[in-house]
Amino acid sequence: MRLMTGITAFLTLGTVIDAQITQPNSVDCAEGEDVNLPCNHSTIVREDEYIYWYRQIPHQGPEYVIYGLKSNVTNGMASLTITTDRKSSILILPQVTLRDTAVYYCIVREAHWDRWGCTCARSPWWGKGSSSRHPKMTLPQNEQKPKRRRRKVKEEKRKRSKDKIMRKSRRNESNKEDEEERLTLLKRLRSLGEN
Repeated sequence: MRLMTGITAFLTLGTVIDAQITQPNSVDCAEGEDVNLPCNHSTIVREDEYIYWYRQIPHQGPEYVIYGLKSNVTNGMASLTITTDRKSSILILPQVTLRDTAVYYCIVREAHWDRWGCTCARSPWWGKGSSSRHPKMTLPQNEQKPKRRRRKVKEEKRKRSKDKIMRKSRRNESNKEDEEERLTLLKRLRSLGEN
């Protein structure tokens, strides 16, 4: 079994919305093992503060991993176990590989919904903030973003193309009719000339 180093949980600096967060400096494990990354947020005070996990692979920007409010959550990348008092959580990375080597951030933030169904968290580490789409979470129908303009444009192009084909087809039919009429006239003229 090959030893994997570098799965790192970074000690976040400072306070985020009154919740002091502490994480271990690093975690070493063997490739193929499940890794548990604990996060202590014992000073969490508000009911609407979500626990977010992001990771930053070397030489890349931060990447959303998972988030939760009160209950345990699982997605294709990881699982998040939250204690009932919400004072701590554990990020579980199943069967890690070298590709999972990154700095992992645990952040407690108040959720903010935008009109596109996006949960956005402002973070002191990433300037104005980072946002991540969550397909399972949608706004009520009346608050959802209208259908994308691109789809409408494609439909309009398709319709114009279809109309163009129909006009061309009609022109071809009309040209055929004109050609037949011309041939009929030529035949009549020839027959008159022969007489």
